[in-house]
Amino acid sequence: MSRKESERLQAVNRFLKLEISKEKEIQEIVELAAEICQTSIAMVTLLDRDTQYVKFKVGCNLETTTRQDAFCNHVIEQHEVMIVTDALKDKRFVNSSLVTGDLNIRFYAGVPLTTQDGHNLGGLCVVGQTPKQLSDSQKQLLRVLSKQVINLLEFDSSLGILKKQYVEAKNSENKLRSFFESFNSIYALIGKDLEILDFNKASANFVERKYKVKVTTGMKVTDYLHQPLPLFMGNFNKALNGESVTIEHPVKYEDGTIWWSTTYAPAYTPEGEIIGVSYKSTDITKRMEDAQKVFAQNESLRQIAYIQSHELRRPVASIMGLMNIFKDEDYTTTREELLMMQVAVDELDEKIRLIISYTE
Repeated sequence: MSRKESERLQAVNRFLKLEISKEKEIQEIVELAAEICQTSIAMVTLLDRDTQYVKFKVGCNLETTTRQDAFCNHVIEQHEVMIVTDALKDKRFVNSSLVTGDLNIRFYAGVPLTTQDGHNLGGLCVVGQTPKQLSDSQKQLLRVLSKQVINLLEFDSSLGILKKQYVEAKNSENKLRSFFESFNSIYALIGKDLEILDFNKASANFVERKYKVKVTTGMKVTDYLHQPLPLFMGNFNKALNGESVTIEHPVKYEDGTIWWSTTYAPAYTPEGEIIGVSYKSTDITKRMEDAQKVFAQNESLRQIAYIQSHELRRPVASIMGLMNIFKDEDYTTTREELLMMQVAVDELDEKIRLIISYTE
């Protein structure tokens, strides 16, 4: 099979599956063709690899034939009107079942249905049971009608493609929106004039909960902004100039402070033009609180280490010195030495209690 025929068959298959919205108009063209050419039968056919499909007709009940028997099998090999004045005298068709059978074709005239990209799908044809000829004006009108048929078919094909593309685009948009809404972070697309172009549900819910403001596209972000304006504007302008900025910062609200990790990024069109700023803010309060706890714990450990290495050494050294004195004096002692031992013990106890307080 040639590449050209393979491409033609692909086109035919597409049109065979086509949902035709202009059936009434095409049927009227078929009836008009029969009237203009003064024949009892007219048809619109499409030819695939082995079969001729009669899509519209007047004067017969034919649905399909083999491609081998089809007169249109020869029509699709040319670009002009094909005339068979008397099929019984044409060796190409004399043995065709369409000639010898009930349809009893004698006269045939057909024009190929040619798509914009040059594929002959089938034909618009008129058929009679007696030999005849067409005038030049009848041939010309048949050409015009065939172009009108293909225009209507291609209109529906283009409409089907547009519908498919619309559905695919809508599905992609819905998937993207679902992905966009699945995050707990605050997302907003902010225009150059601080107008809100788009936002996610988490953003709308937060603003309504904190400020009792219902976010809508077109409103200014400064209508509800609750953070240092110079900080916001500085990073916003950096993003408008093409620089992405990420900062971690606390914001005080009426019911407490929230730590945010905020990213300001330039938002581009497909052509690379900056149209605004993509704003993303994530609540990192829990992480910051955990980090502060770890810092406090580390500070306690440092204090404990300092006490162990410095302040515990003094009372322990005092106790060890007094124990050596007791040993030298055969464990006899004076009241003053015992009082010194008591002071050292009390100091050691104090340091131990301080260590316990850090661990708690």
